Amino acid sequence: MPRISLFLVGTLFGWGITSAEPDAAPARAPSAAAMAAEPQRSDQPAVRNVLGLLAAVREVPPVVCGLTAEAASGWGGRMWYDAPSTPLGVETASRVASFPRGSLLLSEITVLIDSLASPNACVRELAVRLVGRVDAEIVEERLIQRLTRGDSTTREAAALGLGLVQSKAAVEPLLRSARDADNGVRGNSIWALGRIGDKRAAATVRTALRDDEDVVRIAAAGALGHLEDADAVEELLRVLRSDREPRVRRAAAWALGHIGRREAVDGLAGALRSEQDEDTREMIVWALGTLDASSAAAALAQVLRRDASAKVREAAAWALGEIEDRDAIAALGEAAGGDESAEVRGTAAWALGQIQPSEAPPGLIRAVNDAREGVRAKAAWAISEIGDARAIGALREAMRKEQNKTARRAQLRALIKAGERSEEFFKELLESEDASVREAAVRGIAGRGMNPWPWPQPRPRPFP
Repeated sequence: MPRISLFLVGTLFGWGITSAEPDAAPARAPSAAAMAAEPQRSDQPAVRNVLGLLAAVREVPPVVCGLTAEAASGWGGRMWYDAPSTPLGVETASRVASFPRGSLLLSEITVLIDSLASPNACVRELAVRLVGRVDAEIVEERLIQRLTRGDSTTREAAALGLGLVQSKAAVEPLLRSARDADNGVRGNSIWALGRIGDKRAAATVRTALRDDEDVVRIAAAGALGHLEDADAVEELLRVLRSDREPRVRRAAAWALGHIGRREAVDGLAGALRSEQDEDTREMIVWALGTLDASSAAAALAQVLRRDASAKVREAAAWALGEIEDRDAIAALGEAAGGDESAEVRGTAAWALGQIQPSEAPPGLIRAVNDAREGVRAKAAWAISEIGDARAIGALREAMRKEQNKTARRAQLRALIKAGERSEEFFKELLESEDASVREAAVRGIAGRGMNPWPWPQPRPRPFP
């Protein structure tokens, strides 16, 4: 890797992009004349000004360029890196991490917009990410000009920029560019329309679901979800059943969950039975949980018991916890006590705490002594929600050897909620070096409940 790229990433990682003057405020909408008249500054060190930054990234590897673009634009968490056709491509985008934000001068904004026409993909990527952090009214007019007059790579980047700034003024131009001959321009235009959220785009986006290009159909499915277009449910179900590209089917499942119409439940459940792609199955399961689809509980329980993918099983456990269907208790208990994946065991335990059956399943009681501390904490929390005295022995055994503070507090709460009242138990608690344990003992002796802590949520499940 060239030395400049290491310096570049290190500088951005530590401080982000800074203004030319230390006290410069973030840019506000200027006139076009003011932007053109402002002199360019070239006396700043390389990678601390836009001209130096664009020059520095020309020779760096794609991933370093992507990290730099994300660092400079500062969206964080790969937010909106799901655009269908970024200059560096989907593979690089998927590897990009999050970096801090910075502020830009008006002259720098001008350089960035002009750089959307660069033949260098890294320069375009960096420029559009930085433009995307600017208020729409500052940049939308010039971005629209490049959307309508530039070559295909410039139009593609301009459409991405308009989506990033959520330009309301760009809806009509984007509707026209959604019919562009270039698939990257079409895909980014459709994606931007979904990001902007104007309902006028719904019909055009639905049409794009039948585009020949995968990237356009992916963008269309995601955009319909963002638009919450209820009229698209049947078309999205068609895509989910029959599209050749798994990523398109996955986006369609996400959109159906986000739109939130219950009439999609049967179609989602049917697709789940035949879907071969694990990422798509995971998203279908997520959608069913989001839709609170109790009629799909049996299908989800079967997935929890039999699916080969741990992440799909975990999603099924989460969905069953969201639905709170009591017929799923047996499957969740089996998973909490015996699934090979710690994530599945923990999420199944959490789900049982959500459902609150009258008795703790045997698998959940076993899970309080799980090898993984996160599972132990979730299992103890679930038992505290259920309040089953049959778990007291297992909880006492677990607490005697517990080294993790969070799990120990969860076990303590579970013991009190399950009805442990022995003098020996409370004496042991009152002599603890942990102040929170002593407090819990006092609350228990006084007959006062503990607040509902800890509340161990499962890991976030999935979003494009």
